[in-house]
Amino acid sequence: MLRRCIMTDPREAAARYRARQRQAQSADRGEDGGTPPGIAAAVDRAAFIETAIQVAIRRGEFDDLPGAGKPLEGLGTHHDPDWWIRRKIETENLTGLGPPAILLRTEDRELDDQLDLLGRESDVRDVVEDFNRRVREARRQLQGGPPVVTSPRDVDAEVAAWAERRAARTAAAPAEEPRRRRFGRRRRT
Repeated sequence: MLRRCIMTDPREAAARYRARQRQAQSADRGEDGGTPPGIAAAVDRAAFIETAIQVAIRRGEFDDLPGAGKPLEGLGTHHDPDWWIRRKIETENLTGLGPPAILLRTEDRELDDQLDLLGRESDVRDVVEDFNRRVREARRQLQGGPPVVTSPRDVDAEVAAWAERRAARTAAAPAEEPRRRRFGRRRRT
């Protein structure tokens, strides 16, 4: 046996009553009422939906929703079909995902800091050469996506800049005293 969910809102009952009265009056007169049959059902459906919303508001079901009182994000900007993936990447702070053009731009911004963490010139050369290889591969791609505007870096210039930054850091750092051994050498007797 099917059960129906009955709304107890008086406005909904009144709207349904008015719709039935109009329908009965037009049937008694033998006229169509001038409106197509689907219009009356649409009006009745709209009244039902409106009253259901009002009942939910009175119950407090719309209170404390996330984003309440804040403007909707992305209104007035251009339509981006990939908005949901961009938002997921931003909210989850995911790295390593996205088109190569965007990944290379962010890596290019952070490359100097990454190079400063390295201790040997050969490591710096390897990292810059790997970056340049990936930039060239991304420029040759035919898969689409945003254009790659990141340019390859000059390896020798990057090594020289790394050496200058390293020398400036060591000159700025206070000279530390050599560590003293906590325990002396063990003597053999």
